[in-house]
Amino acid sequence: MTSIIDPKWELFLKVAQLGSLTRAAASLDCLQSVLSRQIALLEAQCGNRLFHRTGRGVVLTDFGELVLARIRPLMVQAEQFEEDIRSVAGEPMGEVRVGLLPSTVRSVSGPLFQAVRDAHPRVKLHFTDGASAHLEEWLKQGRLDLSLLLREDNEDRPDEPCLSEVSLHLIGPPGDHITDRKHVRFASLQGLSLILPAAPHLLRARLDLLAREHAVQLSIAMEADSVLLQQELVAAGAGYAIVASTTAQADVAAGRLSSCPIVQPRLMRRIVLSSTPLRPSTLATREVARMLFGMRKLIASAQ
Repeated sequence: MTSIIDPKWELFLKVAQLGSLTRAAASLDCLQSVLSRQIALLEAQCGNRLFHRTGRGVVLTDFGELVLARIRPLMVQAEQFEEDIRSVAGEPMGEVRVGLLPSTVRSVSGPLFQAVRDAHPRVKLHFTDGASAHLEEWLKQGRLDLSLLLREDNEDRPDEPCLSEVSLHLIGPPGDHITDRKHVRFASLQGLSLILPAAPHLLRARLDLLAREHAVQLSIAMEADSVLLQQELVAAGAGYAIVASTTAQADVAAGRLSSCPIVQPRLMRRIVLSSTPLRPSTLATREVARMLFGMRKLIASAQ
């Protein structure tokens, strides 16, 4: 159904959120000139300036701040009204913006698209992939409705159902005297040449915190954010890496790597499903979330 709110207000919210016409245009996948024209039309309708143009982008005028405070709740109410109408019809419809972790794109995006297309043809999916920290920020900003996120802690959150949980392993070259063991204690990581993702990666933050708590000095030989890069560097003898147990299975089976679980403490990684706090859940969003929950085995295989 057509929105009861002028679509130009959605553009206004996006520009206000990002503080830049350039970034807003890129986010909305439209030309900056088109976006500028729509904002100018909105300002003409209001009879006042909404933004000050600066060298770094745009900032809200005092009038713009007043408008922003009023339009945000109106947009939420409008979305809820539209959802109420759809719910009466009993048919999920509308756009659902889904965030995927890079490791899950290949295993999840196609099956989810096909399942939604077959069961709910009036639901339109919009996929985005990115690092967990970025996806979580986009959820908080309302740019995504649902997203898969990584959790490197063991804390259960009732609003984030766990879709997959695996142990973290230390990986090394084949036949290595450390990674060929049954397990390795976290304290034994001291002195090893480690290949880890750079801060602020969630795993790096967790390892740094554990190192402080257990008085362990980690030796970072190299930083590499890509798990594939880490595995290739380990196979080349550059050091050790810490990855999900399922990630290295193929290379361990092929004899390119060896691995063992880290214990005391045991390190686990979870993939959870999270939703934006900025908008009420719609029937379409709930159906897509239900389908994602049903793909737990596919998601687990991607870790």
